[in-house]
Amino acid sequence: MAGVANTWGYGAMTNSLNDIRHSKCIFMIGSNAAEAHPVALQHILRAKEVNNAPVIVVDPRFTRLAAKATDYVRIRPGTDTAFVMGLINAIIQNDWYDKEFVRTRVAGFEEMKEVASHYTPEVVEDITGIPASEVVRIAKIMATHRPGTVIWCMGGTQHHIGSSNTRAFCILQLVLGNMGVSGGGTNIFRGHDNVQGATDMCVLSHSLPAYYGLKDGSWKHWCRVWDVDYEWIKSRFHSKDYMNKKGFTLARWYEGVNQDDKIYQYTPIKAVVFWGCASNSQSQYFKLKKALDKLDLVVIIDPFPTMTAAMCEKDNVYLLPSTSQYETEGSVTSTSRQVQWRFKVVDPVHDSKDDYWIMEELVKRFGFADKFYKNIKKVPDDVTRELAKGSLTIGYCGYSPERIKKHTLNWHTFDIDTLQAKGGPCDGEYYGLPWPCWTEDHPGTPILYDISKPVAKGGLPFRARFGTEITYYSGRKENLLAAEGIANPGSEVNGGYPEFKDVVPGTNWKTDLSMKTIKYAISKGMAPFGNARARCVVWTFPDQVPVHREPLHSPRPDLVAKYPTYEDKPNHYRVFTKYKSEQRPELVKDFPFVLITGRMVEHMGGGAETRSNKYLAELAPEMYAEINTRVANDLGIRSGDMVWIESPEGGRIKVKAKITERVDDKTIFLPFHFGGFFQGESLEANYPSGHVPYALGEPANIVTNYGYDIITQIQSTKDGLCKVSKA
Repeated sequence: MAGVANTWGYGAMTNSLNDIRHSKCIFMIGSNAAEAHPVALQHILRAKEVNNAPVIVVDPRFTRLAAKATDYVRIRPGTDTAFVMGLINAIIQNDWYDKEFVRTRVAGFEEMKEVASHYTPEVVEDITGIPASEVVRIAKIMATHRPGTVIWCMGGTQHHIGSSNTRAFCILQLVLGNMGVSGGGTNIFRGHDNVQGATDMCVLSHSLPAYYGLKDGSWKHWCRVWDVDYEWIKSRFHSKDYMNKKGFTLARWYEGVNQDDKIYQYTPIKAVVFWGCASNSQSQYFKLKKALDKLDLVVIIDPFPTMTAAMCEKDNVYLLPSTSQYETEGSVTSTSRQVQWRFKVVDPVHDSKDDYWIMEELVKRFGFADKFYKNIKKVPDDVTRELAKGSLTIGYCGYSPERIKKHTLNWHTFDIDTLQAKGGPCDGEYYGLPWPCWTEDHPGTPILYDISKPVAKGGLPFRARFGTEITYYSGRKENLLAAEGIANPGSEVNGGYPEFKDVVPGTNWKTDLSMKTIKYAISKGMAPFGNARARCVVWTFPDQVPVHREPLHSPRPDLVAKYPTYEDKPNHYRVFTKYKSEQRPELVKDFPFVLITGRMVEHMGGGAETRSNKYLAELAPEMYAEINTRVANDLGIRSGDMVWIESPEGGRIKVKAKITERVDDKTIFLPFHFGGFFQGESLEANYPSGHVPYALGEPANIVTNYGYDIITQIQSTKDGLCKVSKA
């Protein structure tokens, strides 16, 4: 079975949820925290009320978060990069940018400035639908209310140019000088308590744990951590090429079965394991069903029978009932990079087993338990120790189960504003030891890239990982290291410096398991990874500076020629991925509405757990489509009518109409938590007796369109097209 990546989102928060309390401006784009991250909202509203901070919400839909905003900006889906580059241009043209920060800590500014100059307020209005005057007004608010934070979620990432969106968000903060300061930063809210931890620990097909990648040196590093022979690991692969090759992603694994698009693998996928994963969260879900019915083996490890189980029509499904979070324990890493210990509350109920037991039994049957558990005698404590031993790149090396448990047990001793303990057994440390936590006595790093504090006390510069000098496509050369005088207090080098290596001969700070390199760097007051400038230009990406590209299924055919997508990309995570050949301007004639999806506060993810909770199901029992009043009147649809939503690929769902002004007359909104129906037919009879969820409905992802990010292959679910008709 091929490796599968979870590419729902990417990045890590530079600051923390609590630090938003210090913000003087909050810019939220593609985020509905009121429903998706309600705990975070307390900190956002505090900044609004105490600091008089403007809360700017950019969203195609007037969400519950938008109702709390001081400034709501309605944007055409799929045009985030154009809007943000327009803000950057307005800030530069009006001389509102932080010149000293740019001079000393930013690389590629001139090249970025030239690209941004195209996005005048008038151009941005044409692309996004946001009035030109609003572009300048929002830019001025951000420039005059600093420090400000920029927050995004899947509304920003789930586009075929999601990687450009996120880079544009970061560049916006660089030109404003909002990085490395309390109340500032770029902050990606994760979907649940261990999304960040799962990403850090390699729920990815293109990297080993801690973002080491798949190069030979990365494999050899982790073989040393595991104390396993490299040659034995290599022998587990079909060939050496596959050892270093990115696997299928979660968004496209089913193409490894169906082969509707060409795959680049020696064999089709024949088995799949869904471990705490909702398949109805994947776009073009009717294609996934086709794959489920072809597979030899489908294994579902979950506390509840999921939509996946009900979808399979072959006798090829095995349900392994696993425990909930309350019946197991271990370390998790939160959205704020904080590591916490989740204690077991009750023993497993009924016939369920915890994930550790299931993993052990699987490994035994695969025949390599002796190697898998070589360093693991006590679960889960030794699992945490092993990950900490190897994850030097992100500074997990200061963690131990004892230290993490001490934080969780003494949470009341930490200050709510600074996250630093005031006395007690964790005195001086930051809650959850936010990574990087370099050593066993390091306090954690509450704010990334903060040069106001010594490295040993939680400060950090920008990371030097791309050399020391670059020649841009413009021909201009630039030093990539930080300017003279830019360094953390106590640094022996008062300016930029490269990453540390050869303290222990033949190693660098990422591969020296003795930790001598990291400790040596910190003893010099310096960061192990060097001190560099943040980049506006990424020379390894197809768009070195972020630019707008029209969605693959664009509602604006007139803009496709001016802002075309990429050329098709073969062997993109082992599958041929269409871009140019998929961008069909004529689609809008038959599919006139833009389709977006999002969360409800009552349900979570694919909804298997929350829709099986009778109290939550009572609060939100039905799947629906939000339709603008004008559209409903034109189509003869009244609130509560059943309607068909159809996609260009052939997916269709039958849902209840909710007539509302939350969406405009060009947009349809669907919540993505439902399952149990498939294209108008109930699957209730397919669930095990007594285990039918209380709330059933059509998965929104049956009608989300084709489209995948050019870098990460994250699915594009926020800018497709659809048509609507009364059922």
